[in-house]
Amino acid sequence: MAHPTIAPYGTWKSPITADLIVGGSISLGQIVRDGADIYWTEMRPQEKGCYVVVRRTADGTTTDVNPAPFNARTRVHEYGGGSYTVHEGTLYFTNFADQRLYRQQSGGAPEALTPEGIDIRFADCVMDSQRNRLIGVREDHRAADREAVNTIAALDLGTVGDGQVLVSGSDFFASPRLSPDGTQLSWQSWNHPNMPWDGCELWLAPVLADGSLGMPKLVAGGLEESIFQPQWSPDGTLYFVSDRSGWWNLYRLDGGTVEAVTQREAEFGAPQWVFGQSTYGFAGPDRIVCAYTTDGLWHLAAIDTRSLAFTSLESPYTTVGSLCVSGENVVFVGGSAIKEAEIVRLELTNGDFSTLRRSGKGSPDIRYISPVRSIAFPTEGGQTAHGFYYPPHNADFTAPTGDKPPLLVISHGGPTGASGNTLSLSIQFWTSRGIAVLDVNYGGSTGYGRAYRMRLNGSWGIVDIDDCCNGARFLVEQGLADGARLIIRGGSAGGYTTLAALTFRKVFSAGASYYGISDLGGMAEETHKFESRYLDNLVGPYPAAKAVYEERSPIYHADQLNCPVIFFQGLEDKVVLPNQAERMVEALRYNEVAVAYVPFAGEQHGFRQAANIKRALEGELYFYGRVLGFQPADEIEPVEIENM
Repeated sequence: MAHPTIAPYGTWKSPITADLIVGGSISLGQIVRDGADIYWTEMRPQEKGCYVVVRRTADGTTTDVNPAPFNARTRVHEYGGGSYTVHEGTLYFTNFADQRLYRQQSGGAPEALTPEGIDIRFADCVMDSQRNRLIGVREDHRAADREAVNTIAALDLGTVGDGQVLVSGSDFFASPRLSPDGTQLSWQSWNHPNMPWDGCELWLAPVLADGSLGMPKLVAGGLEESIFQPQWSPDGTLYFVSDRSGWWNLYRLDGGTVEAVTQREAEFGAPQWVFGQSTYGFAGPDRIVCAYTTDGLWHLAAIDTRSLAFTSLESPYTTVGSLCVSGENVVFVGGSAIKEAEIVRLELTNGDFSTLRRSGKGSPDIRYISPVRSIAFPTEGGQTAHGFYYPPHNADFTAPTGDKPPLLVISHGGPTGASGNTLSLSIQFWTSRGIAVLDVNYGGSTGYGRAYRMRLNGSWGIVDIDDCCNGARFLVEQGLADGARLIIRGGSAGGYTTLAALTFRKVFSAGASYYGISDLGGMAEETHKFESRYLDNLVGPYPAAKAVYEERSPIYHADQLNCPVIFFQGLEDKVVLPNQAERMVEALRYNEVAVAYVPFAGEQHGFRQAANIKRALEGELYFYGRVLGFQPADEIEPVEIENM
């Protein structure tokens, strides 16, 4: 075996290229079971980011269901999710281009169920087969002079229409779920300024003979209790996840009384940014199979619904999503430090796992994969923050003695969200070139209990940047990073944390903002309904706290930002409008700070087209090489850097 080549960090040649990352990779989404058939969604960058519903039959045959150019993606809450359901072989889905709901019978073409030319959107639908209708969350954008109106509505499958409203009066709704006998409907609701992870309510009402609802009853929840995934058991018991104990645990409604099913310092829920999330299901009336996370890592377990005995299930997967249970097997989206996300089936009878679909063409040689390590580090106020550390790693290269690597700190979006340790080629892209990575789960992240999640309330732009800065300093003190070559990058809310850290702290030498926020007040005034009051809790009520918004907004303090920054922005973004990036770019140009701006036509919030994902990744690498003084081995198209 040849000895590794000695070369400076950041200059190593890697087989993990941008072409490899986008060449055959897909994003795997919501899983639905229909008899013996398994369905899931695939977001395909090579097909311009189209979402395709895929069906896998019992004999292992997989086929695409919705034909081109139909794109199964809803814009309810802008982030979507819950874009389709299946009943007895018939697919019901929202099409992205026109946001109309369609029915597609087996072997047939999609037929519209909602009218053309009116802006109503559906998500999170369930079948009410007794009444030949769908029940789902409806978002009505027809009134241009006010924000969208959200309701739970029923859509008669015998005609084209806009639906009959069943539940109204709250700002937001989610998870309409029918009892197995069709006689009861449960749902979630919440109001501004809360987000569902702050506090929401679980309601229950009888379904009357004419299909309307009787008197609703509040089951659980409130302003400071978050409910997640209400679901009916096969015997008609309503289960749900609540964080009333300080952790998202499982509960059920038993004879009118709420009873704890689990009582653990673990999270059985997740932030509801999208519809259709699932962390548990029923393998019969007496057995639950569930996923839960502790210290940022996911696990599987089974629960006996009679004795409440809790049994851990051995699993090689440390991230689990869209868990769907049927009979003696469980299907979910799983990943680990050595596995990219994949559709996995677990046989409960023997504990065997099988892969049904991979998100990539196959993992690269392990010799080029950085071994991830969970770390905890001290931060402000005597607190502890968390993250995943990836050292530089490439079997073909080693650094000169005494050299320390650049460090790329990643600030995840949300900000209410979390980073996991699923193998990400987008992270290995950096580590295999000799750049260390720290993926930070700063205060406010999920997976560590409600108190950790609430750290960010009133302190966004303080706690998150302190934790990112302290994580970087921690690795420098450990001798694992070059303190003169610290970089921070993030998307959306993570882009805000990036820009705020670069503006208000002097820790980092460069940064990259992907559709990041530079003006908090502008975000509060211009963003879509779902997030329009999000900052009330994170920063303060707007406009009463306008001074605080300006104090924490990088755009008002751009003269303090004096290191190079590159911006990437989708021009059709309705969540973080392009002006958030463009105003910041103009300010840095004026201040003669090195800056690059890469806009993408046809992209919304998050990039989905292969060519744009490749351009952004390579452009970011080129930018860091230029501004930090190392020469990447890749032959990549340069980006225009002003004021260099």
